[in-house]
Amino acid sequence: MTRPVVAVTADATTVNWNIWGDVAVAVLPQPYLDKVTQAGGAPVLLPPLVEAVESVMERVDALLMSGGADIDPALYGARPGEFVFPPHPARDAAELAALAVAERRGIPVLGVCRGLQLISITRGGTLDQHLPEHSPAVPGRYEPRTIRVKPDSLLGSALGPSPTVYCHHHQGIDKLGAGLVATAWSDDGVIEGAEAEDPSAPFLAGLQAHGELGEDTVALFEAFIEAAKAGPRR
Repeated sequence: MTRPVVAVTADATTVNWNIWGDVAVAVLPQPYLDKVTQAGGAPVLLPPLVEAVESVMERVDALLMSGGADIDPALYGARPGEFVFPPHPARDAAELAALAVAERRGIPVLGVCRGLQLISITRGGTLDQHLPEHSPAVPGRYEPRTIRVKPDSLLGSALGPSPTVYCHHHQGIDKLGAGLVATAWSDDGVIEGAEAEDPSAPFLAGLQAHGELGEDTVALFEAFIEAAKAGPRR
């Protein structure tokens, strides 16, 4: 059976590559690709090149918006605070364009960390720019956390009521965007997951934690791929 093709948003940076230094690359952590493939999809990288986004997005079956650097606060009408990392305008623009095409076509969208935040921002949501109690104790190391999930929800049906997820974030949703409903929370009330308020809408969900990691999120990716197999909803 043909696997549904999933566009996975990538980042851009420079790396040392074999004997080469400062090589410009489009990158994505391997676990995203592994999780999509494990769930039955065929992942393709969507680089932060806004000129190419629409052509790619017209050909894929779903969109996975990956985690990464902080979103430009200007996109939610704020100024950068002391702890905000420099924005990546090309990535912000490319992902906004990709999300717009996905929603116009009615194909499934799953957001991870930054991805959930951007989905909310496009609907008028805002971010809490620094949550020190949620920042990792060791930078570069994901931390397991048990979250609470609303049982009668898309996320609840896939994750169960108290999954263990892996986190590495210092920002979170402040005001949730219109048309979304929070369906997962940390023990201190920070929104850890949200989805489309209308259950009849095309698959649209996001997880603040890094869902590409761990076993408790496998069923969420499987639900995402099953929705992609069903085809566009518009």
